[in-house]
Amino acid sequence: MAHIQLPEFEDMSSSIQDKARPILEKTGQLGEIFKLIAIDEKIYNATDMMVQSYLLDETSLSYDVKEAIALLISKENGCKMCIDVHKNIAKMLGVSEERIEEILQGVDSINTSEAEKALLNFCIKASKKDSYKILKEELDALKDMGYTDVQILEAVSITGYFNYINTLSNVFGLGE
Repeated sequence: MAHIQLPEFEDMSSSIQDKARPILEKTGQLGEIFKLIAIDEKIYNATDMMVQSYLLDETSLSYDVKEAIALLISKENGCKMCIDVHKNIAKMLGVSEERIEEILQGVDSINTSEAEKALLNFCIKASKKDSYKILKEELDALKDMGYTDVQILEAVSITGYFNYINTLSNVFGLGE
């Protein structure tokens, strides 16, 4: 149970209700993170824009890589709710159950290229409080493996997004 009162559909602003309706029609419920950010329309809109732009829209990174980042960062941050949510999202986006389990075992367990493992390990490092210690050489190494500036920026942006959403979930006791 969340540590604060979460709004129900009828308590949300009409513009957030418009976003919630398709979710309710498809799944029959709104997740706690949706309800939490629905407390404030500005926070909801900013968060929704990040979800659309980073995770749901086609971008320079595959859905598989984006969901791997989501799962790994959520695991690093101890966010059980986000892990459970993103296991289901990954499945909906076509990621196999086997791949999801590999990801949750850690980067070294994933059957993928060394370049992808390097990007995922970089994201984990970028998620830490001491990310300011990342060196230009580490970015250059990713570029040498074929990643573009846009792909690296996107990966770090997704990492930052999950630090944000995991913090909200953990602080407010979502999914407990």
